[in-house]
Amino acid sequence: MSIHTMISVLVFLITTILILLRPRGINEAYPATIGAGIILLTGVVSRADILDIIQKIGGASITIIATIVMAVILESFGFFHWSAAQLARLAKGSGYRLYWYIQLLCFLMTLLFNNDGSILITTPILILLLKNLRLKPHQQIPYLLTGALIATASSAPIGVSNIVNLIALKIVHMTLYMHTAMMFVPASLGLLFMSWLMYVMVKRKLPKQLPNSAYDIEQMFFTKNFHPLKGQISVETKKQRTKFMLKILLFVFLMRCALFVASFLSIPIEFVAVLGSLILLIWRWYYLGTNPIDILKKTPWHILIFAFSMYVLIYGLHNVGLTELLVKICEPIVQQGLFEASFIMGVLISILSNLFNNHPALLIGTITLTEMNLDFLTLKTMYLASIIGSDVGSLLLPIGTLASLIWMHILKQNKIKVKWKDYLSVSLVVVPLTLIVTLFLLYYWIQMVFA
Repeated sequence: MSIHTMISVLVFLITTILILLRPRGINEAYPATIGAGIILLTGVVSRADILDIIQKIGGASITIIATIVMAVILESFGFFHWSAAQLARLAKGSGYRLYWYIQLLCFLMTLLFNNDGSILITTPILILLLKNLRLKPHQQIPYLLTGALIATASSAPIGVSNIVNLIALKIVHMTLYMHTAMMFVPASLGLLFMSWLMYVMVKRKLPKQLPNSAYDIEQMFFTKNFHPLKGQISVETKKQRTKFMLKILLFVFLMRCALFVASFLSIPIEFVAVLGSLILLIWRWYYLGTNPIDILKKTPWHILIFAFSMYVLIYGLHNVGLTELLVKICEPIVQQGLFEASFIMGVLISILSNLFNNHPALLIGTITLTEMNLDFLTLKTMYLASIIGSDVGSLLLPIGTLASLIWMHILKQNKIKVKWKDYLSVSLVVVPLTLIVTLFLLYYWIQMVFA
């Protein structure tokens, strides 16, 4: 084993451990940056590699940051309180009905924003709602846990809902349109199966009837004197506020559609994403009189640094022969047929994601695919199977995705304890079964429509 190989593997393992454990709450960008710095200083990754990395991740990172800015702006408009009130109203006192509306909210928020943004939006909404419903801690956990699982897994149907998906799309030269056409139906059906299976597992823990306080929540959140910020919002009645929120959601939906149009027309999607964020930012300035400069503080810029640093680490592993090893493992299985190829890729990325986090796992897997000289259909199918492994299979452990880590951090900030036992009691059954079902659905959908 060469010195470069030893350095790359050791630095990657130490960096990954620090990212997962986050000692003293350290931001994940710090260990990733230090690890990348060591790889660069030792010459494992060259200057030419750096330019290639910037070209691959630049647009995806900007797109994700722009959509997270939209999520931050929503909070300013009082969207969290409004959504909590809507959930309370739609549940009509039923704890079972509340479960399904939470699932729907988490799914839609991921489609409209991305998995990280969805966690940042839906988790505070659920905490706000569940605490005001005065549910006991053991009754809150099933809602919080299943909501987080579906929010994270919902990044699979469309490529723009996850930064690592966007980066991988660029590597395999696949448009958002093609990704959605091949993936939306099987992935969405897989998510429906996942929601149903989680419901079966947690139903006995859900309150059949919500406390009477549920009927007071809507009125409390919609009082005339309620203002989400210190600034004066221009809507005062319940009807006006709901109309205002629906306008904002419609705008976000149209901007999401514009990303697909841009991808289809070969227009850089980051341009559309930034334009949408700027319009929403100006809209907020007009209604609330809030200086846009506060967004600079609230936006998680460290995601750009984290993505770049992780990709440097992955490139280092690629340069010392990791992808060659994976190619040797996968090629004999790929030759057996498309089903075997897609299944092994989905399972492989799931395992790697739970060991090392899904960001490096999917990037390693995608680079491996490009080294195998596959035909068009096999490459795209195996890539989509990798996405399923990265977005669904990674949820087996609470350390498999960055979104899960963010979720755990938010719960900790709000002094809500979710033990590994609580998480694993659901994930150990739900995740493997959902992974298998979704991989089957993907294969048969592609055979039926694209083969």
